[in-house]
Amino acid sequence: MISIAIDDEPLALEVIRSHAAKIPFLELKAVFTDAFEALDFLQRNSVDLIFLDIKMPDISGIEFYHSLSHKPLVIFTTAYTEHAVTGFDLDAVDYLLKPFSLSRFLKACTKANELYQLRTTHQLADHIFIKTGYEQVKIMLDDIHYLEAEGNYISFVTKNGKLLTRMTFLEVENMLPHNEFIRIHRSFIAAKKHIDKIDRYQVFIRGIGIPVGDSYAQNLSFADKKK
Repeated sequence: MISIAIDDEPLALEVIRSHAAKIPFLELKAVFTDAFEALDFLQRNSVDLIFLDIKMPDISGIEFYHSLSHKPLVIFTTAYTEHAVTGFDLDAVDYLLKPFSLSRFLKACTKANELYQLRTTHQLADHIFIKTGYEQVKIMLDDIHYLEAEGNYISFVTKNGKLLTRMTFLEVENMLPHNEFIRIHRSFIAAKKHIDKIDRYQVFIRGIGIPVGDSYAQNLSFADKKK
């Protein structure tokens, strides 16, 4: 699993570098004290996981993550406990409060690796299986119109109706091919091929308007909806 770390404190990066060297499935490719240098690197290189400090001088980790068109898995790191809720609102894999131990770092990385394996397993498939009640139900990816969060459940809206499953959006996002599905709201994921129209506040699929969240609007464009 290829990763990078971004933090304006060199000492914090050294801790991550030291911890990462002890984890066999993790390759820390680069570290950055400058978020804009990291952005340039991400535009030229494929990365699976980012260790991202939230409080940085020029741009916050939250703003930085929002700016990415393709969002790798992210583990937020910070010395400020009040940022934890914000981090999880972005479906972060985990939130590490500085100073963190090797065992706590390993726990976060293991969770990220499980999600990474889930993602890579489903990238080339034309279907997924989801659990509904006591059954595993096969869904063809082409049949999915959009997904909606409903409390502790997620509703798969397909051409054949709705299916409800108890999963998190982070788990679902890592089951779906990123070039075919797009997060448009904290409660909605849309299938690009089924989007008929996009405006500032909504996308339309089969005549149904689905809200677009402010922090996700920049990911939408007419150019990429059919990719």
